[in-house]
Amino acid sequence: MINELILNYLIIFIFLELYEISWQKADSIMGMLINMHTKYSKSIFLFLILNPTFYFAIWFAMISDYSVSAMILLFIKTMDVATKILLIEMVFIKKELSQDLALVLLAPVNKFLPYIGLFLYPILILTV
Repeated sequence: MINELILNYLIIFIFLELYEISWQKADSIMGMLINMHTKYSKSIFLFLILNPTFYFAIWFAMISDYSVSAMILLFIKTMDVATKILLIEMVFIKKELSQDLALVLLAPVNKFLPYIGLFLYPILILTV
């Protein structure tokens, strides 16, 4: 049986993840980057605030006494935010984009891609 407290954490995480998906979702990775750059160009702090699952992961790691699964979640969310910032910097600010990377970014993505986190991350929360 799932602990009621863990279930509450799971529900909170799912709502936060759905919020992130709602403002980042697009038909391609470049479309997602454009959505993110819109917020990032206003303020990096706005961009960071709009990624609440990153803060959830920090909080969850602390309250779970830095369990292995919570640290994995925190690592993945940290890499996620860092990768987004690096891609935004590379594409929109430095304008250093190879042809291969451009093809990858412009390729259409499966409509389920943004929702992968809704299936993978909760497993890490449930295993605490």
